[in-house]
Amino acid sequence: MTPPNSATELWLNERELAAWKGLQRMQARLSAVLSSDLNAQSELSLSDYQVLAVLSDATSGKMRAYLLAAELGWEKSRLSRHLARMEQRQLVERAPCASDHRGVEIALAPTGRAAIEQAAPGHVATVRRWFIDRLNPEELAALAEISNTILAGLGDSAPVR
Repeated sequence: MTPPNSATELWLNERELAAWKGLQRMQARLSAVLSSDLNAQSELSLSDYQVLAVLSDATSGKMRAYLLAAELGWEKSRLSRHLARMEQRQLVERAPCASDHRGVEIALAPTGRAAIEQAAPGHVATVRRWFIDRLNPEELAALAEISNTILAGLGDSAPVR
């Protein structure tokens, strides 16, 4: 990629701007709808659900905190604060890491497992209603490919939020 030759090359053209703004609006509105529906159906926030989903997908129901942060795309401090709130609600537990006694593993607590099992069907229905069912198979495949292309380009160089 060559650097821009003029000030106008720094700006997005109409097509680029429409795609960028559309992505931002879609992401914000979709997150708001998913969060609102999840909250109405359960006592979980969207962030709670994301943490519990990653842990429930882990073979042992637990994982190292740094791996959980990487999987979620969160900064360490955000994860730490959120896990503290989830611990108070007994959704997750911290345990010493068996393979590295300096490390900590985050485990799905029984209350957390019950919460995600209760919330998952409604959440999946909401994802289907507002996202999956609005796209045809080709669009879903294209979106997956686009997402993977952007993520691969970001690699480890992008700051994790």
